[in-house]
Amino acid sequence: MHFLDQAKIYLRSGAGGPGAVSFRREKYIEYGGPDGGNGGRGGDIVFEAVEGLNTLIDFRYAQHFKAPRGAHGMGRDRTGRSAPDLVIPVPVGTQILDEEREQVLADFTRAGQRVTLLEGGMGGRGNASYKTSTNRAPRQHQPGEPGQELWVWLRLKLLADAGLVGLPNAGKSTFINQVSNTRAKVGDYAFTTLVPSLGVVHHRDREFVLADIPGLIEGAAEGAGIGDRFLGHIERCRVLIHLVDITGEDPAEAMQVVERELEAYGAGLADKPRLIALNKIDLADAELAEGFAAELRAAGAGRVFPISGASGAGIPALLDAVLAHLPAPTASETGSASGSAAPGDDGEAGGPDGAWSPLG
Repeated sequence: MHFLDQAKIYLRSGAGGPGAVSFRREKYIEYGGPDGGNGGRGGDIVFEAVEGLNTLIDFRYAQHFKAPRGAHGMGRDRTGRSAPDLVIPVPVGTQILDEEREQVLADFTRAGQRVTLLEGGMGGRGNASYKTSTNRAPRQHQPGEPGQELWVWLRLKLLADAGLVGLPNAGKSTFINQVSNTRAKVGDYAFTTLVPSLGVVHHRDREFVLADIPGLIEGAAEGAGIGDRFLGHIERCRVLIHLVDITGEDPAEAMQVVERELEAYGAGLADKPRLIALNKIDLADAELAEGFAAELRAAGAGRVFPISGASGAGIPALLDAVLAHLPAPTASETGSASGSAAPGDDGEAGGPDGAWSPLG
């Protein structure tokens, strides 16, 4: 299934049905009087967050959504049938923004959440409702209120407990394949990962959701390489895992490039706890790995986790540090998990050993 994280769609709620103009016509009743019923109410536009969806691709092929209108009123004081609501399913994590993308109209953070975005028009009054002591045979009626219409943007922000960040080719896909049930594409070239992905990590009788986003480049916060859209998928993560490639030209500078982009993007990313992982240590000797770890610490990192996404070396200690930043239990854990907090967990977002935030 193709991944799509934003889409523009047109919405229109249903118009109300018109009221009826009708008079009783019965044998031996010369002046039966008005009996036109009211029109039915138009359908609402309702959004519902559902499980099992993680893309907005369906909205690429269906971009216009119109709720049905209410039925006409009828004689014998019969009110027209109200139209059913049009319910539009969206993935959990979807935001609805106005056409200018300046205001968030709705934010879906849990499955089953429903929001009525546009209400249908009220049905029109039939002529029976206009009858008075001085107007015994009214022919007035209302046509029914029109529906509301609106262009909106849908934006999907993946919901995950932890997020992976790093420069292209830092080994994020290999890492998430190693620790989760994901089978992300792996290649020895930059930008192997083109779309965000999610994986469920099981560690020490607990589980959490890990998000992998494509590699960031300098200027990502301003939209270079559509990095601003990718960064939006980790806004809701509790902790970030920052992978640094030990085989790169300057690992310390690579770390600082990503940290600058997190700070420039805003939305609280710079304040999230980060775990610095020096990746691909299987391609270097122990002395070289320790030297690069010392450079990262000198550049502002706290504890550095030497790991290998390919062999799995050092990963258990890194996952222990992730658990220390998650509440007990996490929102993504099943009822079979123990639900016990990791040692040192106090429910706060920051503070456990291994977390790092930029200085100054």
